Amino acid sequence: MALRGARHWRQWRSWQGLALALLAAGLPGLEGGSLAWMTAAMLGLAALKLLEARSLGERRLVALLQLIVAGLLAAQRPELGPTLLQGAATIAALAGLLALELDAGLNARALLSRSLQVALAALPMALLLLVLAPRLDPLVPLPAPDDRVAQTGLSADLDPGGIARLATNDAPAARLAFAAGGPPPPAERYWRVLVHERFDGRSWQRGERRLEGDTIPLPPAAGPATQLWLMEPSRFTAVPWDGTSRAPAGGDGALRLHRSGELLLRQAAAERRTYRLAGKEMTGSWRQLPPAPVDLAFPAGRQPRLETLGQSWAALPSAEARLAAAERWFRGQPFRYTLNPGALPETAGLDAFLFERREGFCGHYASAYTALMRAAGVPARAVSGYLGGTWVEPLSGSPFLDVRQSNAHAWSEVWLPGEGWRRVDPTTWAGGGGGAVTAAAAARTSWWTWGQRQWWGLDVAWSRWWLGFDRAEQETLLQRLLGERREWLGLLLLLAVGLALAGGLALLAALQRHGGDPVRRRLEWALMPLRRGGLEPEAGESLEHFCRRAGAERPELAAGLAELAASYQSLRFAPPEAGGSNSRARLARAARRLRRRTTLTVQPWKQMGAGSSGSRTIAGPWSSWKGFSNRQP
Repeated sequence: MALRGARHWRQWRSWQGLALALLAAGLPGLEGGSLAWMTAAMLGLAALKLLEARSLGERRLVALLQLIVAGLLAAQRPELGPTLLQGAATIAALAGLLALELDAGLNARALLSRSLQVALAALPMALLLLVLAPRLDPLVPLPAPDDRVAQTGLSADLDPGGIARLATNDAPAARLAFAAGGPPPPAERYWRVLVHERFDGRSWQRGERRLEGDTIPLPPAAGPATQLWLMEPSRFTAVPWDGTSRAPAGGDGALRLHRSGELLLRQAAAERRTYRLAGKEMTGSWRQLPPAPVDLAFPAGRQPRLETLGQSWAALPSAEARLAAAERWFRGQPFRYTLNPGALPETAGLDAFLFERREGFCGHYASAYTALMRAAGVPARAVSGYLGGTWVEPLSGSPFLDVRQSNAHAWSEVWLPGEGWRRVDPTTWAGGGGGAVTAAAAARTSWWTWGQRQWWGLDVAWSRWWLGFDRAEQETLLQRLLGERREWLGLLLLLAVGLALAGGLALLAALQRHGGDPVRRRLEWALMPLRRGGLEPEAGESLEHFCRRAGAERPELAAGLAELAASYQSLRFAPPEAGGSNSRARLARAARRLRRRTTLTVQPWKQMGAGSSGSRTIAGPWSSWKGFSNRQP
């Protein structure tokens, strides 16, 4: 018995240790916050409990903690890679739990098979809940990730003068799939996100964004969605878009349109999420809204040379003429695009950029040009977002446009009477544009890049199916399935839960009935007719003692019972090098012979041992036959 207990312990500890390692691999991608700390703390508790658990209840608690941690990770990391890790950890935790609940002797392959059976049995219930259960907002808001201003990517403030060197961040920002056709031409791939209208003489900031009063629901389109955006976690409520799309028919109204042209969510996307856009319509859009006083504000004296240059164009007869003069001036200067411009002076930094340094990245050009337009009397503002993207056509799944943080870009918008807000990208006049993608990154065509893109395709396909099934999609599906009979939804949900519970109990009973190792099941199969005849082992009785007692009551079975006991004891307690395959064969032959003889001689209605001294039956179908003691007589 001690040997079996040690084997139980080793199996359980190995599987639970594997589950802990898989779950720990998913922790580095979590952003800080209460839920992330709770997840890490529970995983730490499970690890400590693994070291000191001794009783069956304590070992069950470790597996339960790991299953809860897997669920918490799934809520925070729904991407394909972390989901696979969470699934593997769940299977490992179930394997360790089954090693405790079932009899000893199951090898790793058998335990893994049983764990997969349990997981597959739970899938119907999971799918029913996915379809029928209401899609609620998270009870615990997930924290938005921190901004990283010193890398390519978006920042709430546009202050290029304070950055000496811009490191390339190639992390994904968003993926965009189209319902039909390919992406727009490269020159039209401007994905606006943030609008910076406040200027303090050095940097640009966003104004306050109030959902109530300053925004309206994104106007609906007549048709279905034509764009599916898969956005990575962001600290901003603003999301990328092309500035011309509408909300698809039947949308959930989660997207709000600000007067500045920002497309806003109700709260920052702290986890990967999807949203859909449809159609293109320029008339009556935010572009025709008149400028606000803040779009002309210019702190006098902060950038004297820039201010003088801009005011020299203010005398030109039209805004178009001032724009043309500014473009001629930029193109006539020896500007150079670089990610390593060095920090600008605290005082008159834009003056130093325009008239001395003449080198910088997109933020420098957009900031300086927007300030010049305001000095010239043209309403202007800085915009940051993404430019470009890589068109990926994976072997599996639909093609998509991959937009990364290295595609982050900044440009200007100016107000022209009769036209509205027009995009102007002064970085292109200095040979820049396309974000901060380096030549080395653009030239990657190795097998590693090819493999990455195939994985991205799988990841996007998973996210489109899993994350794309939002509240609006659920409503559409339920409407298609139930029509006007939505009052049945609650009853269907209760019925699904009841069926799932009944199925789970039936599965546990089946596992218990068929549990144990093959040697144990062979023994029980051979002795089953004796049980039907009423002869069962006493509590704590060893197999050898029981076979001698049963043989005394049924002499015609004594030889077969003795052979069965000897074969079983030899297989269980012989050293591994003694020939396990031969011992298994001997046990199988002894079991078949005893089964044939017992079936012919034992009558189901005859209570064997009723007149035998010292024999008694143990009530209950499982207690005696699962409780053979393996001690030596």
